[in-house]
Formats: sequence, structure tokens, C-alpha cells
Amino acid sequence: MVYISRSGAETEALGRRLAAALAPGAVVAFRGGLGMGKTAFTRGLARGLGYEGRVTSPTFTIVNEYEGSGPPLFHFDMYRLEDEGDLFDIGWEDYLDRGGVCAVEWSERAEEALPEDAVVVSFARCPEDENWRAITVEGVGPV
Repeated sequence: MVYISRSGAETEALGRRLAAALAPGAVVAFRGGLGMGKTAFTRGLARGLGYEGRVTSPTFTIVNEYEGSGPPLFHFDMYRLEDEGDLFDIGWEDYLDRGGVCAVEWSERAEEALPEDAVVVSFARCPEDENWRAITVEGVGPV
């Protein structure tokens, strides 16, 4: 399903709604370039899972963990990794086994490590307005 977001707040709200549809152990694979709203979307996921603190991109730390009142959120950024082998080196399987939700930015770099039932969220600029985003959510019902 494709959703149009006209602001960071709308992108965050969509992430929050998706969180309500996810079961513990879910993997959310993000696709889209720099500045497309992936971190805002992840902030919404975190809010939807009960975490109210600061949410930042884990570009230099590779993974950030957020624990709230619901399942934990593990926010990965694959931008600096070479391939899925690097992901396993940082304990990917351990994170999957912890029963949280894994949100993976630049998931294309670790395609082979993702489960077949991963929810895929793709970000693109809208032709109507380059500040708007077309966010496609696949692998789960409407959110």
C-alpha cells in the first residue's frame, strides 16, 4: 500500500501506526536514499512500541536499541557495512532472537540476511511535490 506523507510528522505517524500492526520478532526493511524520512519513520515505530526518548540514526554505531513499554526496537543502519556477513558479525541472529522489532536502514546491503516475511518500507519523492514522500509498505495489511 502506498501512503503520501507531506511532513516529518505524518511520516512519524505512519511509523507509529505500523508499530501497532507488528508482532515481536518482526523485521522492517527500509529502502530509500538519504533524507527520505527513514529516521522519522523509525521514531514513529519507537513511539508506537512505547519508547518516548530521543531516536537518532545509528550510522556510526550500526545499531541503536530503544526499550519502552512494548517490545524493544533495534534500529540498524547498514550504510557502512559491506554485506550481510558484517551484519552477522555484530550479532544479527542474537537481535532476532530477543523478540523485539528490527528496523533496518539500507536493507539492500543485507538482503540475504533478512527473513522472507520482512515488512518492506520504501521511500520515494512524490512527483507532485519533492518535499512529499510516497511511502510504500509491503508485507502487512493497511496501517
